[in-house]
Amino acid sequence: MKTVIVLIGSGQIGQAVARRVGVGGHVLLSDLREENAAAAADVLANAGYDVSIAAVDVASRSSVQELVKAATNLGEIKGLIHAAGVSPSQAPPEVILEVDLYGTALVLEEFGTVIAPGGSGVVISSQSGHRLPPLSAEQNKALATTPADELLDLYFLQPGQLTDSLHAYQRAAVFARGVLYTVALADGAQSRIRGKSGSERNNSKHSWSGVRAS
Repeated sequence: MKTVIVLIGSGQIGQAVARRVGVGGHVLLSDLREENAAAAADVLANAGYDVSIAAVDVASRSSVQELVKAATNLGEIKGLIHAAGVSPSQAPPEVILEVDLYGTALVLEEFGTVIAPGGSGVVISSQSGHRLPPLSAEQNKALATTPADELLDLYFLQPGQLTDSLHAYQRAAVFARGVLYTVALADGAQSRIRGKSGSERNNSKHSWSGVRAS
């Protein structure tokens, strides 16, 4: 059975990570625009990697589920690289939250049900979140434990609480840097871990182990 590495967001950073971890396996490159995934696939294929492509909208559960299905049909998913996102210059606040925050939670939630034992994932985020004052303990807990489909209903993510696209982008980056997911530990117990101490957990059916890069 093939070992599969899934790359979501086929830009240069995602490709660089895929080059490091995709040797000897199959790299599934996905992007909102399939032509971008195809261009990245050509680069990796010319470098000797075994690749295929798919289109995905990370803000759509059905689209992410289709990507999960495509990946599992290829083999055993051992790695996930989530490098998709939008910047403040590209979209209004609500779209940034939908893609960068909800999309991240959704991707990890769906792949957390299928990633193989011993697998791992990395989420590429921004250091911009470090420029904001710290969230309260209540807000941190809410980001850590709220189901993905309810995240955008949190009071501190509403329009009146966010000044502009940059503020939304920074808030999404806070989510990305602070919530750790661990993928497929041997015991199969899922936890979504919040904070640097990893002391608050939301246990569910599978396990995410998570690394986020800021």
